[in-house]
Amino acid sequence: MLKSVSIALALTLAGAPIAAQTPPPPPPAAAKTQAAAYVKAAGMSDLYEITSSQIALQKSRNEGVRRFAQAMIDHHRHTTQATVAAARQAGLTPMPPQLGGAKASIEELRRATLENFDRLYLGQQATAHQAALDLHQSYASSGDKAPLKASARAAVPIVQQHIQMLSQMPR
Repeated sequence: MLKSVSIALALTLAGAPIAAQTPPPPPPAAAKTQAAAYVKAAGMSDLYEITSSQIALQKSRNEGVRRFAQAMIDHHRHTTQATVAAARQAGLTPMPPQLGGAKASIEELRRATLENFDRLYLGQQATAHQAALDLHQSYASSGDKAPLKASARAAVPIVQQHIQMLSQMPR
């Protein structure tokens, strides 16, 4: 017992996470080509980004992380509105976004200590943005509804900007 406590303390002092990180799940394969699945996956991705970033504004004491979180809230609200508008233009009636499988990631952020929060949040963000980039790029090239393909194409540089921002954040 004492040895495991010592290892955990050493990992904490070294900045290593003790528990495994729970990134949001990747979108289903159908979301890369089928309109309804794409709208649902894009909505879940945006809602995760908004919700996780609202938690970051509450918990983080790092001004850079807080600026990044506010940008995520602003940008992902915009991409949600654009996706909903494109879905309607494509003849769909989109449901309000739901967290779905991303609930575990949100709960992990809510439970995180202040000392571990920024590292956990930024790690989740990196994984989530790579998945979002893949989703939008794939649908933009192979999607089945033109208005949503255009919306996905417009989302790609936004997500790429977020990945660039993340690459410059110290962890």
